[in-house]
Amino acid sequence: TVFEKKCDLWLKMEEAESFKEQGNAYYIKKDYSEAFNYYTKAIDMCPKNASYYGNRAATLMMLSRHREALEDSQQAVRLDDTFMKGHLREGKCHLSLGNAMAASRCFHRVLELEPDNSQAQQEVKNADSVLEYEKMAEIGFEKHDFRMVVFCMDRALESASACHRFKVLKAECLAMLGRYPEAQSVASDILRMDATNGDALYVRGLCLYYEDCIDKAVQFFVQALRMAPDHEKARLACRNAKALKAKKEDGNKAFKDGNYDAAYELYSEALTIDPNNIKTNAKLFCNRGTVGSKLKKIDQAIEDCTKAVKLDETYIKAYLRRAQCYMDKEEYDEAVRDYEKVYQTEKTKEHKHLLKNAQLELKKSKRKDYYKVLGVDKDATEDEIKKAYRKRALMHHPDRHSSASAEIQKEEEKKFKEVGEAFTVLSDPKKKSRYDSGHDLEDDTGNMGDFDANNIFKAFFGGGGGQGYSFEANQCMYTNSCRKQQYFF
Repeated sequence: TVFEKKCDLWLKMEEAESFKEQGNAYYIKKDYSEAFNYYTKAIDMCPKNASYYGNRAATLMMLSRHREALEDSQQAVRLDDTFMKGHLREGKCHLSLGNAMAASRCFHRVLELEPDNSQAQQEVKNADSVLEYEKMAEIGFEKHDFRMVVFCMDRALESASACHRFKVLKAECLAMLGRYPEAQSVASDILRMDATNGDALYVRGLCLYYEDCIDKAVQFFVQALRMAPDHEKARLACRNAKALKAKKEDGNKAFKDGNYDAAYELYSEALTIDPNNIKTNAKLFCNRGTVGSKLKKIDQAIEDCTKAVKLDETYIKAYLRRAQCYMDKEEYDEAVRDYEKVYQTEKTKEHKHLLKNAQLELKKSKRKDYYKVLGVDKDATEDEIKKAYRKRALMHHPDRHSSASAEIQKEEEKKFKEVGEAFTVLSDPKKKSRYDSGHDLEDDTGNMGDFDANNIFKAFFGGGGGQGYSFEANQCMYTNSCRKQQYFF
């Protein structure tokens, strides 16, 4: 009967109210899971009651289930358009999910119902702020001002804490800034809540790609494209990753095969693929620098290694390669600086040896280079040293320049003395060994400046060259003397 139906309805409403009261009690205790269960029971008993949906929406918000909360709050206002709390909760859900425009509409509806509602007034301001930060972030991204984007997203997320779109944009910009662990953390948090999120999968792949883990990166890009086939960023990144890997491997193979010109070109081509891939490009610059050193393009090799360390300040291999190039150019100050940087980072025996060797060469470079004075290589034989002395001594002998200007005479006398000094050291195996080892010869041989170059000259040529000796008058005699002495050389 009608009466029985009314009684049955009344009983259901009473039971539903009981469930709601129990839900309220659990909500106050912050046991939101139990509160959710009792509000659901209340809704099952009376599915047309707006307040029950509103209460469950509040509970779902506390459980960070904002999308479900949004559905409940929307159902609440559909049942009762004057339900102010329903509109307020709907707006908060929209704002938490990053839909500031929809949130603002909801808050303005609350103000229509209650113009002095201070909470709605504040939420309107929050929604406006989020919209402003979105605009600023969009401009920043276009300008590649990724720090600005991260700042804007951090501010926006204070109100839109559940917005995956904002989080992904922040993570992508963190990756572009080289802050890979932070970017990975943000993307992983999203994937824990939504394993099918194509944007988060793309960011995970982007981090791996920029950390030169290209194979793993491609796997994530492919997975992102499965979830979102129209994801253009993932498609482009996947294509770049594959192209970069192939070109780099081709360059490595050419280098191993000794085809240095081809390797140089392949590494150069690889460097044009993606300027944003800092770590891989650092390796490519270093590889090209290695090839450059093989091709005797030492300055180019140094430039490439410098570009590598600018991209990655921790790249030990690039410092070592550049230091060796500096050694080859006999720019020992720069070589020591690079080896010091390496040894400070990795204190190995090998690095210590390289540093000490560079320091020794630097010390030796600050002395007179007797090999250069005689014009011979550092591995010159005794024979070659004698021949070089004979040639240079005759070339710079003061008597040969007796008719020259005083300035030229002084310069030639100085060179003559240096030639004799060089020969004194390099013709003596013991002195030569100590000189080559970097020892200061003056400590154990007396002052090198006190010796008489003429005495060395006379001893070498077997006479002449003394006081009052005329080089020009006796040039033929010296020539004959030198010929007689040929068997000594």
